[in-house]
Amino acid sequence: MTRLVPLLVLVFALPSFADDHGMVPLFNGKDLSGFTQKGGKAEYAVKDGVLIGTSVPDTPNSFMCTDKEYANFELVYEFKVEPPLNSGVQIRSLCFDEETEIKIEAADGKKKAKKIPAGRVHGYQVEIDPSDRAWTAGIYDEARRGWLNNLENNEPARKAFKQNEWNRIKVVCNGDSIKTWLNDVPAADLKDSLTAKGFIAFQVHGIGKDKNKLGKTISWRNVMIKELP
Repeated sequence: MTRLVPLLVLVFALPSFADDHGMVPLFNGKDLSGFTQKGGKAEYAVKDGVLIGTSVPDTPNSFMCTDKEYANFELVYEFKVEPPLNSGVQIRSLCFDEETEIKIEAADGKKKAKKIPAGRVHGYQVEIDPSDRAWTAGIYDEARRGWLNNLENNEPARKAFKQNEWNRIKVVCNGDSIKTWLNDVPAADLKDSLTAKGFIAFQVHGIGKDKNKLGKTISWRNVMIKELP
């Protein structure tokens, strides 16, 4: 069930960047109209131009999703996360009204069927990972195949993450190519064609009953997008 969220005025910066590079705000600059919350009941609010998600107990992963779907695009955003909360930004993601069976390719190359429950957000996620492994900007396939491009062998990208500070991610989706940069350092470079189009969503990870993660926040600002041909 969609959760209605009280909102404050939202104003995003980088107007010159938008003019010079064809980027436009993903938000309308005033509120979160055009977005719908799916999944869990984490709290979302807007304060001083920043979208803030706050963890709550005993609820699944929560997602603030664009009503519009995007195929090929360049997306940039800044984020700051309170450890140990895990988070991410969904791209080309989907959510079915009814339980749906899909075909996916397993690690051994064989096709297999997977059932996606009704209301379960699934698809590519650009990870936000403040843990010691530091896989921020890696690509995880939410509710489908798991990790597609982690940063285990990309030490420069792992070191690019700044704990307890604002970080910047760039994502470029074009055809079967998905690439990410973390603070201008190349991170993920994936070729995958399972989903060509879907919504963008801001995740607050479920925490169960973990008191260490209760009330922790993930914040986003300066979220800009440019659709590609």
